[in-house]
Amino acid sequence: MLANVPRLKALMRKDGFDAVIATCAENVTYLSGFWAMSQWVRRGPQAYVLFPGEGHEPTIIVNSSLLDLVPDQNPWISDIRRYGYFQIDTDRSVQLDAADQLQHQLFSSKAYKNSVDALVGAMKERGIERGTVGIDEMGITPQCMDQLQAALPDIKFVRCFSLFERVRAIKTPREIEILRHAARVTEGAIDAALSIAKEGVTEREMLRRFNAHLVENDAAPVVGCIGFGNRSAMINVQPSDRKLKNGDLIRFDVGGRYRHYRSDMSRGAALGDPGEKIRKYYAAVEKGVLRGYDIIKPGLRVADLFKEIVATVQREGIPHFARSHVGHGIGVDGYDPPNIAASSVDVLEEDMVICVETPYYELGFAGLQVEDMVRVTKDGAESLMSLPTGLRIL
Repeated sequence: MLANVPRLKALMRKDGFDAVIATCAENVTYLSGFWAMSQWVRRGPQAYVLFPGEGHEPTIIVNSSLLDLVPDQNPWISDIRRYGYFQIDTDRSVQLDAADQLQHQLFSSKAYKNSVDALVGAMKERGIERGTVGIDEMGITPQCMDQLQAALPDIKFVRCFSLFERVRAIKTPREIEILRHAARVTEGAIDAALSIAKEGVTEREMLRRFNAHLVENDAAPVVGCIGFGNRSAMINVQPSDRKLKNGDLIRFDVGGRYRHYRSDMSRGAALGDPGEKIRKYYAAVEKGVLRGYDIIKPGLRVADLFKEIVATVQREGIPHFARSHVGHGIGVDGYDPPNIAASSVDVLEEDMVICVETPYYELGFAGLQVEDMVRVTKDGAESLMSLPTGLRIL
């Protein structure tokens, strides 16, 4: 189990919830360990996890067409309700292996008409027909929400996506292990991309090499911003046929997904000498991130972390440096809490995993960015990174 269930239960008690329902792709996967594929590839498909209070078993609600995913994923929740029609036949002349036996068992279970019918059935069996239920509002369609409220009129449904965010903010040891591996694979992809750096190589060719390394190491590409020269100042630069020239800066703002968990990091390199201004400005944004390591610890106000990082970059060489945020949490979603901004009311807690970043974009010049994945430890910070933060000269 990856989910921080003790934290979930504590927050449910605090918020007065008799049950909570996960509905969006990230929360369904996080809470159950089940990856409902259709949720991740298009909008609209419904999958839920019902998590009742003490004394009741949780339930996964999923479309019949996804039942074949259950044996390989082995979710920790054993009660799986299916809805919708899907035809699959069984060769009764052979002995089914364990995976096929489980599929046969699941396909032999009751098929509810739709996702809401399955959810309502599970709730009624557990006696959840009144009280207060938190529902993650980000994945359920308005039509399904209307049906759910009509079927259970005595329940007060309260939006609780923010509760799931608060739960996910504190990582379990297994989550931290996966995030560390995701970081290592992504760093390897940056190295792989830079291994082909020479005059004439295009941004697009570098991205292909980056993505290939991710895939070769069982990770999936998610973000691949790689820009050369003045194109590096494009905030969300998408690789083009721009060819690398001597003196060009190369900016990476990249990430992947490994076992459903995200990586997100930034590094800079240059083919030959990029010039004094780039060296000076890059050193400033690097020192901003390094200053974060000096002060990160449980209890630190996130707003204070923001202010100190910005002030460091300003002091170290970019006096006009300004940002809306200098990082964010990361986990099964690329932007878990906290958002490292001046307006944040959060404080750092042990076993948060955050991305600390100091991007600087100047059109006509360059984009400079350092971003590290960092775990908040009992008394400080632990980098999940192995690549040096300094500007790499090729």
